Amino acid sequence: MIIWHLLSDPHTRFHDLGPDFYDNRISPDRKRRNHVHQLEALGYKVTLEPAA
Repeated sequence: MIIWHLLSDPHTRFHDLGPDFYDNRISPDRKRRNHVHQLEALGYKVTLEPAA
């Protein structure tokens, strides 16, 4: 799909987002919530407390 966009519009510029774009895009709270939901979907009861 990227190639089609680059070839179809001569004014389009490719900008590399970097290898860690998706890792840095998601906030830590959202990551935590997603992990908790995944564990609960597997049948675990999850309780979180801050590390010392």
